[in-house]
Amino acid sequence: MVTQNALREESRITHLAFRRLLAWLDDGVESHGERYLEMRRRLVAYFDRRNRPGADELADETFNRVASTLEKTGLIATRPPARYCYVVAKFVLLEDVRRQNRHVRLDETWNADVARGAVRTGPDEAVIVREQRLDCLDRCLQELKPEQRDLIVEYYADVRRQKIERRRALAARLGVTMNGLGIRAWRIRESLMTCVEGCRQRRRQI
Repeated sequence: MVTQNALREESRITHLAFRRLLAWLDDGVESHGERYLEMRRRLVAYFDRRNRPGADELADETFNRVASTLEKTGLIATRPPARYCYVVAKFVLLEDVRRQNRHVRLDETWNADVARGAVRTGPDEAVIVREQRLDCLDRCLQELKPEQRDLIVEYYADVRRQKIERRRALAARLGVTMNGLGIRAWRIRESLMTCVEGCRQRRRQI
């Protein structure tokens, strides 16, 4: 089963916003997603060097904020794109440190939504919502093709150095580059998250 760190639903961006983000990162030269993956690796390394436990999630949050700005304004004048990404990453880092100092856990996939649910409906209801999410995730995993399910589970297994080594071995076994593996995993992840959201919507209607 994919762990709670594997998938993150908080602050998800739209498909259109993500495409704008890819185009902005390419800066006029089509890279087929490679610039995105490279910048994401650099952001993860940035947060790792500062000993942040959720480096992957913080990198995603940085991209979410950049994409949100692009969606609202249509333009970010700062060049190169990496410079602007690091500016946003600094703010994300500061907020992360403040949250840790207030003893707020950052390492749960559904943490933000569950916390909001607890405020609105109480802790018991929040636990139910969390369990429903995980149940939907299990169901959606079973709907994947076996090779897709094996890839996504292995891709998000382990943490830090072990995770990198596992991904390298996985890429070698599949005969693809790390960039190619990352793109495959991203596509499966998007499909899974769409499936999970659809599952949750259907449950609300019952």
